[in-house]
Amino acid sequence: MKVSYSVQFALLIFLTGCATQGSLDTVRKDIDSVKTRLFSVERDMGGMRSDLKDGLGSVEKNVKADVFSVRKMSADIQAAIDSTKGELQSLNGRLDDMSPLIKKPTEDLKRYREDADKRIFALEDRILKQQGTVDELSKKLDELMKVKAGDSQITPDALYMKGLETFKAGDMPSAREQFTKFLEQNPQHDLAANAHYWIGETYYSEKNHESAILAYQEVIKNYPGKEKVAAAMLKQAMTFREINDTKSAKYVLKKLVEGFPKSEEAKKARDLLKVIK
Repeated sequence: MKVSYSVQFALLIFLTGCATQGSLDTVRKDIDSVKTRLFSVERDMGGMRSDLKDGLGSVEKNVKADVFSVRKMSADIQAAIDSTKGELQSLNGRLDDMSPLIKKPTEDLKRYREDADKRIFALEDRILKQQGTVDELSKKLDELMKVKAGDSQITPDALYMKGLETFKAGDMPSAREQFTKFLEQNPQHDLAANAHYWIGETYYSEKNHESAILAYQEVIKNYPGKEKVAAAMLKQAMTFREINDTKSAKYVLKKLVEGFPKSEEAKKARDLLKVIK
């Protein structure tokens, strides 16, 4: 800026020598105007320098604060990373310790599966055997149904005789079944009283005294004119005696003697009355 002033001054001297007084005044005014403008520019630049300095200071301060914050954040992150590494190492150690425990349940599970497979095979084998048994029973049931169907075609006398033969063979349940079937199909048959009597005999043979007494009573009550009544009364009295009901036994024996005095059963009843106290 000083060099510029010297040039201007030399120019001024030169012009002084060459120009008129009016021209010099004009030049002076221009120079003063330029100085004024230069002063204003210098003043503005000084303000700009101050604002720039303040701005740079604020920026520097903010940058320093940001750098501090970033460094602190970086330190926190590093600490978190170090903590995570420690936890990871601890977890790895626990995993190593738990490996045998994890392996053991796996082995147990394998053993359980093997046992389950064995049991399933055993069950399948039992099911097959049971299926065979069921098939065999079904076959026997079919045969039995055929036999029963055939029985429905035989005559009442033949059915009665079949029951009597079964009784003599010692098969009491089957004999009772045959006599019961006979009575169901032929309730008014002449041999109905006999069938009731033999049903009582099947129970008597099985020591089922109560059922035997009731079966004999069917003969005594419902078939008073039949010859089997005397036999039913004798066996009923004997059954009462076996269950220690001597009072009922004596009563039936006396009724037998009174009702059938000349029968073989009456003779046996008199002998029993002498024995029973």
